[in-house]
Amino acid sequence: MKLKRILSLIMVTAMVLASVFAFTSCNNEDAEPQIKVNPDKQEYVVGICQLVQHDALDAATQGFKDALTAALAKEGRTVKFEEGNAQNDSTICTTIVNDFVNKDVDLILANATAPLQSAYNATTTIPVLGTSITDYGSALNINNWTGIAGGNVSGTTDLAPLDQQVEMIVELYPNVKKVGLIYCSAEPNSEYQVTKVAEYLTAKGIAYEKFSFSDSNDVAASSARAAASSDVLYVPTDNTAAAYTGSILGAIGNKPLIAGEEGICSGCGVATLSIDYYDLGVTTGEMAAKILLGQENISEMPVQSAAEFTKKYNKARCEELGVDTAALEAKGYVAIQ
Repeated sequence: MKLKRILSLIMVTAMVLASVFAFTSCNNEDAEPQIKVNPDKQEYVVGICQLVQHDALDAATQGFKDALTAALAKEGRTVKFEEGNAQNDSTICTTIVNDFVNKDVDLILANATAPLQSAYNATTTIPVLGTSITDYGSALNINNWTGIAGGNVSGTTDLAPLDQQVEMIVELYPNVKKVGLIYCSAEPNSEYQVTKVAEYLTAKGIAYEKFSFSDSNDVAASSARAAASSDVLYVPTDNTAAAYTGSILGAIGNKPLIAGEEGICSGCGVATLSIDYYDLGVTTGEMAAKILLGQENISEMPVQSAAEFTKKYNKARCEELGVDTAALEAKGYVAIQ
């Protein structure tokens, strides 16, 4: 009888402990992850993952580094940067970001969409700032985008007013009948821009056709097809296109191209309504300083936009196509330097 009581007591105790462990485990899974911020550090380590090397992304990275270094120096702090360039390969983005996570860096800068997606999937505790991102809702599959990503993510967007870019097409080419939209189908932000531009063109009664490429191997072929069947070409803010403007230029002949940003325009375009990517990086660096110093909570920080947009033209390409640059300047365009 005594033995039965002991066995019963052991079984009850085991059941109670199992319930406690199950409850604790459930609570840990449901609990909000703690974002790691140490405002008392003297030297911070920041990992930078940049998708590919081209002028716009390079400028954003430099602006970020300069602004963050200066902001921390005012507080008597320093920062060490670990940088990785993914060579336009999302798999390499993941490798770079995972290395940052393993090293437990203090913050990650994700320069372009693929690095942001890799960082978003790799950590919920290290602060992640994006830059050169067109649309965070599309990039991170966030429905009903409100301007705040929440969690451990925020950053800056390089999205220029797409309706004004369409107005630019009409302003420069009032007789345009069809616009060829050239973009990389592997970039969600490019898909988003092209969809919006198509809507604005339709509202103006202008026909369009989409010419996508999946990677660098078919940039030239897609561009050539677009040039053969369109009056004017449009390329959105697109990292693959920016890295291969020479291929686009060689394929489009004498067809004019309006670009989503200055870097693409300088390589193969006539004109653009663009932001200054260095300034965008500066804004991102200032956000990073506030996060690292514990002055703001990243989960509550709205994604910030560029303050100014400028009409610019590519002087060499305009001269090649016989575009009156004096007339452009009279309309407020400035030459890309």
